[in-house]
Amino acid sequence: MVAIVDAGSNPFELGVATELFGLRRPELERPWYEFELCAAEPTVRMHLGMFTLSGVAGLDAVDRADTLIVPNRPDPVVPVRPEVHAAIRRAADRGARLLSFCTGAFTLAEAGVIEGRRVTTHWRWVAEFARRHPGVLLEPDVLFVDDGDVLTAAGSAAALDLGLHVIRRDHGAEIANIVSRRLIFAGHRDGGQRQFVDRPLPPRLDTSLAPVLTWARARLGDPITVAALAATAATSQATLHRRFQAELGTTPLAWLTTERITLACRLLENDSLSLDHVAAAAGLGTATNLRTQLRRHTGLTPSAYRRRFGPRR
Repeated sequence: MVAIVDAGSNPFELGVATELFGLRRPELERPWYEFELCAAEPTVRMHLGMFTLSGVAGLDAVDRADTLIVPNRPDPVVPVRPEVHAAIRRAADRGARLLSFCTGAFTLAEAGVIEGRRVTTHWRWVAEFARRHPGVLLEPDVLFVDDGDVLTAAGSAAALDLGLHVIRRDHGAEIANIVSRRLIFAGHRDGGQRQFVDRPLPPRLDTSLAPVLTWARARLGDPITVAALAATAATSQATLHRRFQAELGTTPLAWLTTERITLACRLLENDSLSLDHVAAAAGLGTATNLRTQLRRHTGLTPSAYRRRFGPRR
């Protein structure tokens, strides 16, 4: 995996990539990513000139990358270097996986490698992106988009969501959860979650959901309803919905489904239970519903997921 650094690149997203893919993780007891930074020049002035980066590889590193993270910049109207675009096109031509964070979608579009593809970018720049690149299928109000070999994140924090999604795709849910716990970060926010562009932060974070979430996680195999969650929280269902949106950015039912899918993935990876048993233990009812929900969330059937991430991998 290689990340290109260019003038104005945001150090936060660069730190995200380094933390997720560049750190050695001996506790996982498996080969990890071979991560490398590269640039078109020996010294790069980053993020409005506040940082400089030197001592990284040249752009020839792109030619040995199976996954390429392209650069973003604070003003996407200012294009990156032509040699960066050329390196991205070479990577795309040989089938490398392409990742972008925040305004990196502009870089991909300028390189001409995402025409007709699904992408996202930061909400602040969606109108400009749509105007400049009408042939790209922009999804303007999601955290990240997985379009197979092109994956794009909406903003700085969403870079963590997309990075963990990549780890989940490559190594399975259990490994992604281990990495997220080490980061002290939510293990899974679905890519279709809204960017919340118009929602101000509350003056004080409401932490009253913590006991409810703990209660629900201990009973995922039971037929939990939103009414039961509200009763446990000693509040109305409408108030519960508002608290979930404010604290977690999702609805109670969507959160519960995601937790059940995560549990089902763990059971598929680490056990030889039948699909009916996995569905029941995760609160998904039947193997048919397990197949439907797992395909919707991961793009894989339970059998395919187990073949990819199970103990016989």
